Amino acid sequence: MKNLNELSQPKRPWLVAEVKISYHNQSKVSDYPKINTSTEAELILRKNWSDDMELLEEFNALFLNRANGVKGFFHLSRGGVSNTYVDLKILFSAGLKALASGIILAHNHPSGNIKPSKADLELTKKVLEAGKLLDIQIIDHLILIPNSGYYSFADKGTL
Repeated sequence: MKNLNELSQPKRPWLVAEVKISYHNQSKVSDYPKINTSTEAELILRKNWSDDMELLEEFNALFLNRANGVKGFFHLSRGGVSNTYVDLKILFSAGLKALASGIILAHNHPSGNIKPSKADLELTKKVLEAGKLLDIQIIDHLILIPNSGYYSFADKGTL
């Protein structure tokens, strides 16, 4: 029988699990598209969105540098017809790895209803609070509807 001292000694050092996101920048900062308006953000988001926006809800983000240049598009989650899960740990771990200074959040409403739900408002508030703690500015949160149209929290003053 092993004694307590033997059992408490790890066979290998205790390693912390790490989310691995590799950074392979193949473009110059001067090549980053710059976002000045919600319409510009919508165009970039739609170009990178899944083809079945009218079928399932998904949550994506644009990571920005200090000059609002787009460093990358990040697909966070895909759900059902009426919701998707947003894990703030995953969102911000990716944002921190990309050294993002700002984030534009985006999700779609397959139903075509452009108005934010109570859950959308609560999530936005929660993300804003987390962003402040990490010094990552939440620039906007867009709700896209299939084909065309969007709601911008920043434009409507609800950010």
